[in-house]
Amino acid sequence: MRCLSLRMTGAFLNAIGILLGGLFGLACRRTLPAQAQIFFRNALGVSIVFFGVRLVWLNVNGPFLLILKQFFLAALSVVLGNLLGKLFRLQKISNYLGRHANHLIVSAQSGVAPNAAAGFNACTILFCAAPLGWLGAVTDGLSGYFWLLAVKAMMDGLAMIGFVKMFRWPAAISAFPVFLFFGTLTFVCQFYAAPFLDSQELTNSVNAAAGLVACAVALVIFEVRRVELANFMPALVVAPVLAKLLNH
Repeated sequence: MRCLSLRMTGAFLNAIGILLGGLFGLACRRTLPAQAQIFFRNALGVSIVFFGVRLVWLNVNGPFLLILKQFFLAALSVVLGNLLGKLFRLQKISNYLGRHANHLIVSAQSGVAPNAAAGFNACTILFCAAPLGWLGAVTDGLSGYFWLLAVKAMMDGLAMIGFVKMFRWPAAISAFPVFLFFGTLTFVCQFYAAPFLDSQELTNSVNAAAGLVACAVALVIFEVRRVELANFMPALVVAPVLAKLLNH
């Protein structure tokens, strides 16, 4: 049970972040000032880059040439994973979920009174569909690296400040399905994927690819360019396959 609790730290932090954001939003009548929003956005972007690069650094090791090879495999996995994501239209699915959540929000705002169920559903969809959450749950399950979900906890908490002002406290209850969803994904990775990957020495390849994809999230936060993040998720599957093929 101790191991299980450690590996679900990220999911727990994500849920706590949502609840704290909800409490703060209910307690404060005003929204965050524009300067504060910019500060938090920049801080989150820098944090994602730091923890993404750190994840890559922790999982590429050995002589210089071996490090270059491992980094090349991770980058190639991201490129091929993006191609697979486009083939399976993962971003289109993500966009559909986003539009559905936005429709719930707009419908609720147009009503006479806030729709608690719509707010709950919209928040649950948005928080569970976030690619950073998938990355964080996988790395937490495989190696206990919960920092990506910790950053997502801050992002979701800030978003919840605005959501509870629209939908009141029921929106914050989305923390519980978010915990169950990412906790389950973490559990599956820990007890089913990790033993196989560890036995084949392939865990590092997955983590390195996840770190690179995480860095791409910062491009969206800083509004450098539009990145179809959902399309990069297959890189987590491509990475161990490439490592297995090219290292043996």
